[in-house]
Amino acid sequence: MENIDIGKKVEKFRKAKGLSSRELAKIAEITPSMLSQIERGIANPSIQTLKVLAKALDVPTFSFLLEETNTKDLVVRSNERRKMVIDNLSYELLSPDFTGAISTAIMSVPPNTSSSESLLEHKGEEVAFVLEGKIKVFLNEEEYILDTGDSVKIPAHMKHKWENHFSTKATILFSVTPSIF
Repeated sequence: MENIDIGKKVEKFRKAKGLSSRELAKIAEITPSMLSQIERGIANPSIQTLKVLAKALDVPTFSFLLEETNTKDLVVRSNERRKMVIDNLSYELLSPDFTGAISTAIMSVPPNTSSSESLLEHKGEEVAFVLEGKIKVFLNEEEYILDTGDSVKIPAHMKHKWENHFSTKATILFSVTPSIF
């Protein structure tokens, strides 16, 4: 909750509506001085005042309480990706973390390697795109060979696994929702 500046949000919504401070204060039935103090962070509005301001600005009350996102935290530099290796498979997380509703990663599968011994399932829906190489994907009892540029959607709870029995590494870009790994 440390990234929340209610006053700045009030000011932003007020300006987006094209209202002056005096106009908003009049609509919200608070003094212009109180509104100015709220916008400058000098005064903390009561819940009742937030409700009145939200109604006057035609925004949900909770919109004042949402944390600001630091955009710097949304960028993942190629040399700063989180990497992990699990049984010869390497993963590079393209998403900043696993906190959102979706995660995206690159999986590298060396020749003669499988993602698992048996078909596995998870609650997340997945979409995968072959960036490089060729790979076999098992979807329930069916097998498909995917070449560079091919993609596949794997519904939630569908049993699947990846196998690379070819002579070159396969590189797969995939996104999973909800964010699980």
